Amino acid sequence: MKFVADLHLHSRYSRAVSQAMVLPNMAKWAKLKGINVLATGDFTHPFWFEKLKNELEDAGNGLFRLKPEISNSDRDVQFLLSCEISSIYTQGGKGRRIHNLFFFPSLASVFEFNKQLVSHGANLRSDGRPIVGLSSRDLVKMALAIDDRALIIPAHIWTPWFAVFGSFSGFDSIEECFGDMAKYIYGIETGLSSDPAMNWKIADLDDRAILSFSDAHSLEKMGREATVFEAEEISYDSIYNAICKSNKTGPATPSKISFTIEFYPEEGKYHFTGHRDCNFSQSPEESKKNGDICPVCKRPLTVGVMHRVQDLESREIKVKSQVNNGVRWISGQDTGRPPYVCLVPLGEIIAEALGVGVGSKKVVDQYMALVQTLGSEFGVLLKSDLLDIAKLAPGKVVQAIELVRSGNIVVEPGYDGKFGTVKIWKEDEQIEKSAEGETQLNLLA
Repeated sequence: MKFVADLHLHSRYSRAVSQAMVLPNMAKWAKLKGINVLATGDFTHPFWFEKLKNELEDAGNGLFRLKPEISNSDRDVQFLLSCEISSIYTQGGKGRRIHNLFFFPSLASVFEFNKQLVSHGANLRSDGRPIVGLSSRDLVKMALAIDDRALIIPAHIWTPWFAVFGSFSGFDSIEECFGDMAKYIYGIETGLSSDPAMNWKIADLDDRAILSFSDAHSLEKMGREATVFEAEEISYDSIYNAICKSNKTGPATPSKISFTIEFYPEEGKYHFTGHRDCNFSQSPEESKKNGDICPVCKRPLTVGVMHRVQDLESREIKVKSQVNNGVRWISGQDTGRPPYVCLVPLGEIIAEALGVGVGSKKVVDQYMALVQTLGSEFGVLLKSDLLDIAKLAPGKVVQAIELVRSGNIVVEPGYDGKFGTVKIWKEDEQIEKSAEGETQLNLLA
C-alpha cells in the first residue's frame, strides 16, 4: 500500500505560524489534502506537548491519532511525533546554524529528550522550534541514547541560513557536520528551493534518502511537498525502514519510498542568488561571470541554493521525464532513485485561473467543491479525469490543472527570502489559451 506523509510542519506555538495550527484542524486539512501521516511538529514546547498527551492516543504502531472525544471523523489521519531544533554553535572556527528534524515512536522518549534539552540549558518555552547551543553531532548522540529508533533528518539542507549545506553557516559534507554520528543520518530534506535532481548530483548523499516535506506554517500550506511511502502497513517502522533502506547499512525491508511530491524549486525563496531589498537576482552562471557582490548596494549577495549545489556537485545527472495521465514524472537515468513530480498547490492554481486572491471566498469555495467531490487535493492534481474536474470547475481552472500536470508553466525564481512567482500562462498567451481551453472542453463534453 502507498501512503502520503508530510513530516515537517509547525504548531501554533512556533513563531510566524497560524493560530489555526492545532491538532483537530491539522487532521481535517490533511484529509482534504490526501495526507495519511502528519508530523505533530514542536513536541519540545511544553504547552504543545501537553496537547499531544491530552488529544492523541497511541495507534499501536509507533504513530498516534486523535482521541474519539476530540474527533470522530478524522481519526484515520495518523501523527508522527516530531520537532525541529535550531543548533547555534561554533565548530571548525566558524559559527554554525543548523536545523535538524527529530522523530520518536513514543511519548516517553519525547519526554526524556525534552528533559535532556532542558538540562543542557534549552529554553523550550521560547518557541516551538527551540534554539540550543548543542552541536548537531551531540544532539544526534543524545537522541539515539534515549531511543535507538529515533530518526534524525537534516532540515531544508540548502537554505543559506540554518542548514547543513547552507552557504552562510553550513558545512561541505554530512560527515563534517555530524562527525562519528554521520552514519546515523539516513536521509535529508530537500527544502522548497531544491528538487531531488539537484540533490542527486551530490556524492555525499548517495546512500541517503531524498525526502520532501512542506515546512508548513499554516493549514493551507500542508502538503505543498510530501513523500509517498510504499509498505505493507502504515507505521513508524515502515517509515523508519524505508528511509534507512537508502543507506547501504540499513535493514532489508519491503518498505520503500515510492516518489516525492515537489514544489517547483524555482518557486522556493532561496533558489537564485540575490538581494531582495535591492530587487536584484542572478543565476549561478551570471554569478560566475559577475561575482557575488550586489551591483546596487555593493554588499555580498545572499548565495542561492542553485549556486550552492553547483559548488558541491560531483557529477552531472541525466534527467528523463515520462507522462502518465497527463502528469510529468521525473527520474534520473541510472540513479536508482525514486521519481518525483512537481506541482503547484491547488488553491494557487484556482486563484490564478480565476484572477483573484488565493484566500478569497471564490477560491475556497471552488477548492472545497473539487476536493470534497473528487477525494483530495492530490487526487485532483494527479489522478482525476479532466472531464470530471470540468463538471465542477470553469474551463480555465481545468486548463490550468492540465498545464501544471504537464509542467508547461513559467516560474520566476525566488531569491533572498522572496518566493518565486508561478505563471501558469505567459501573459501574451493567456487570453488565447483560455479561449482554446474552453473550446476543447466543450468538444470533449
